[in-house]
Amino acid sequence: MNTYDIAVIGGDGTGPEVAREALKVSEAAACKFGFKINWHHFDFGGERFLKTGEVLPDSAVADLRRFKAIFLGAVGHPQVQPGILEKGILLRLRFELEQYINLRPVKLYRAEDCPLKDKGPEHIDFIVVRENNEGLYAGAGGNLFKGTPNEVAIQESINTRRGVDRCLKYAFDLAKKRRNGQPWKGLKPEDVAAGKTTQLTLCGKTNVLTYAFDLWWRAFQDIAPRYPTVKSDYAHVDAICMWFVKNPEWFDVIVTDNMFGDIITDLAAMIQGGLGVAAGGNLNPEGTSMFEPMGGSAPKYTGLNVINPLAAINAAGMMLDFLGESQAGAAIEAASVKIINTKIKSLAAGKMGFGTREVGDLVAAAV
Repeated sequence: MNTYDIAVIGGDGTGPEVAREALKVSEAAACKFGFKINWHHFDFGGERFLKTGEVLPDSAVADLRRFKAIFLGAVGHPQVQPGILEKGILLRLRFELEQYINLRPVKLYRAEDCPLKDKGPEHIDFIVVRENNEGLYAGAGGNLFKGTPNEVAIQESINTRRGVDRCLKYAFDLAKKRRNGQPWKGLKPEDVAAGKTTQLTLCGKTNVLTYAFDLWWRAFQDIAPRYPTVKSDYAHVDAICMWFVKNPEWFDVIVTDNMFGDIITDLAAMIQGGLGVAAGGNLNPEGTSMFEPMGGSAPKYTGLNVINPLAAINAAGMMLDFLGESQAGAAIEAASVKIINTKIKSLAAGKMGFGTREVGDLVAAAV
């Protein structure tokens, strides 16, 4: 029997509540598919910071590096200045554990949850691969004359060939295997005739950001010939934002930099039904990866048993798939889809028709 040791950071607000349901569903999947999970809980978050003044102790990264996977509920505390926990926990772990891929599957599970006219599940099914260790989030820059009328603020986007190449390779590899050899329905007949089965779109801004995205574009062009079954495509980030709203069915796999990835995945979350179902992974395929729901800590709902746990449950499914338990991951997603389409009234907090714990129970039973 395979056994997995997984770190758990429940975090702040409703984070521990949704994490509890994700772990419950994971246990149901482990029981069904014959593996074992040992959960290791850490108390990093706002309450610890308020008590001790530390966000992550010096030993934390080394402790977490022992695990193949981390499950995170949420960070963000109303009594802690915004940015302290986000930078001190999320960004620090992403950078120090070199989680260089942020992976965001975007699927619409039920047409009525989508704000777009005449769009259903058949139109919204793509993945965004976001570079997660470089770009504007690298923290390069500074201030001159801060707090004066002459203040200067500089924020630099750092892009290395190594970082871009490994992100693009991950995206091409993902696109290659995504459809299991079956052509994606969005491809043109001539593409299919040429042996293409999937499409990878580079999202950038080559007409304005002529240094950073010249590097991305050249690296993209260099690697594409190694993947003859993947149709390579390009679109400016502003155009992608428009087309997400007008024609989301045009996209299969998208790869982009850190900042643009942050922006377009929030828009993607809305067209897939909201943050209640949006899950993601911060991946280091060779090291420690972290999985989380995309919503925040939602402190106003803490302890009320009304927050939607499906995003956290979907994140748990992603985590199990990443660990090699692909059947368990698929079963969790299928169970979530079943419950959404047969039980849940709305994906919004407090409007589901069931409480947080009850939704977890329903999905666990469906698994």
